[in-house]
Amino acid sequence: MRHLRALGKYFWKYRVRLGAGILFVVLSNYFNVLSPQLMRFIINYVDNALSLTHSRVTGTDDGYDFLVKKVIGWIGVQSNVGRVVIIASLIILLLALLRSFFMFLMRQTIIVMSRHIEYDQKNEVYAKYQSLDNLFFKRHAIGDLMNRIAEDVSRVRIFTGPAIMYIVNLVSVIALSVFFMLQSSKELTFYVLIPLPVLAIIIYFVNSTIHKKSERIQEALSDLTTNAQESYSGIRVIKSFVQERSMLDFFQVNTERYRKNAVSLAKTEAIYFPAINLLIGISTLCTIMIGGLYYINHEHNISLGTIVEFIVYVNMLTFPVSAIGLTASMVQRAAASQKRLNEFLDIEPEVKDSTSAKDAVIEGIVDFNNVTFTYPDTGITALRNFNLHIKKGEKIAITGRTGSGKSTIAQLLLRMYNVEAGNIELDKTPLANLQLSSLRQQISYVPQDVFLFSDTVENNIRFGIPNAKKEAVVEAARIAGVDKEIEGFANGYDTLIGERGVTLSGGQKQRISIARALIKDPGLIIFDDCLSAVDAKTEKEIMGRLNEYLADKTAIIITHRVFSLLNFDRIIVLEEGHIVEEGTHEQLMQIPDGFYARLYARQQGHTGHQ
Repeated sequence: MRHLRALGKYFWKYRVRLGAGILFVVLSNYFNVLSPQLMRFIINYVDNALSLTHSRVTGTDDGYDFLVKKVIGWIGVQSNVGRVVIIASLIILLLALLRSFFMFLMRQTIIVMSRHIEYDQKNEVYAKYQSLDNLFFKRHAIGDLMNRIAEDVSRVRIFTGPAIMYIVNLVSVIALSVFFMLQSSKELTFYVLIPLPVLAIIIYFVNSTIHKKSERIQEALSDLTTNAQESYSGIRVIKSFVQERSMLDFFQVNTERYRKNAVSLAKTEAIYFPAINLLIGISTLCTIMIGGLYYINHEHNISLGTIVEFIVYVNMLTFPVSAIGLTASMVQRAAASQKRLNEFLDIEPEVKDSTSAKDAVIEGIVDFNNVTFTYPDTGITALRNFNLHIKKGEKIAITGRTGSGKSTIAQLLLRMYNVEAGNIELDKTPLANLQLSSLRQQISYVPQDVFLFSDTVENNIRFGIPNAKKEAVVEAARIAGVDKEIEGFANGYDTLIGERGVTLSGGQKQRISIARALIKDPGLIIFDDCLSAVDAKTEKEIMGRLNEYLADKTAIIITHRVFSLLNFDRIIVLEEGHIVEEGTHEQLMQIPDGFYARLYARQQGHTGHQ
């Protein structure tokens, strides 16, 4: 239950709706518990008027609610028994209508409040996801994150709506019913309520079981969702390796685990609810048997009307008391789900704005000063005492073997991670002193693992600048060398791209990604091996246009290939996080048996072979 305390801020936000809802629940039940008192009056009135019994106990008028006393005082003066019964019946109907009206208002306040809370909580969860750093997403499966924002939030909504409503309903019905039962007959009330402590003990022990099983169900569902999401995303790989059967077997293992946990919980609830109904039945039996004996023996001033009144009260208590199990299950499931939400809502991202962070215009001066960085999740040290100084407007190529630390430079410049030692400066300002949003808005980055959204081509290109004009979109596509292909699509720039760009070729996706970076017109642009899927002819066209575009910009091109058409000011060769070669193309070609010279020779030989 302590995990649900996090919902306090939402209840406070919607306190008016919550307060009104609680009031409507109480009023609904108030008008409901008046009916048994009128029934007691009618039964006793008819019994007395028609003299149905020779030795009867008429019962006392004590214990009636003041409204009921007013009604009795009004209709009691009638001399015609039939008229009294009809009037009292109509009043009972009116009470039922009033109860229904307030039930309607109750749902319009509490249930609607739960939908508002669900909306707010989903937004909070999504905003939190976006504020967390890369390390979090490397450690958590996408399916699990999807399950938290969908299934877990939905379970919490059931608590903030139906469960709250049932709890208030339960408390008000029991409180009002027991109060008037005690007013009517303390002795009979005692015997009728004997099963309730037994019920409380059952609930206490069963709730812990439900809570544990609910947690296991949510964990199994997260694994199931992750499995399904990965299968859908990687369906082409699965089919190409003919692994449908093995993936299905793996999925069935997860579904079987989920099924067993769900069935186990269902069995617990299957025993729980009938047991509650049995206890309610025992209460009804006690009412009829003990009340009947009191009436026959003329004890405790019990009348026929009192017995009828108690039977109606017991039946009124049937649903609220039987709903204790349902409500307890809702609360326990919501607590388990809220615990999962709290686990990451309480996480503070390691990469965040400092108190002194400022918004500054980036011109493109880059300084890596003795930077050391180790990936926290793998323990691999990508950069060791790394130093790199780039002037404004310089074009730098970074190459090296796989795993030498090339992409890490881009990740650190965007401050996706914090450095372990040393510092990075932009325009002589430490990255930690720059606002993250400002930093990333002013740097264009083309990653090697291209990601496109399921949207139009135009919206994918203008993703970083939502209000960009169509002319700017077309110009960015032209520089990226993809404009003619886009115009050849059936709907041109309005063509919808499939999920993750599945409808496009690898080269088309890369060039649209480049266009998305170019439209921002930044002072610093980073290309991370972004032309690997482009043919040599298209590559030359793009490089020729980029020469002009990058004239006054600082550019870092991370690549495994040598771009002879782009005039680099310096070419840097990395090896195990260190710079092992540095210079212009001509200078590096003079290094005997150098990495760059060998790379260039292999590439030229490959090109010549083609």
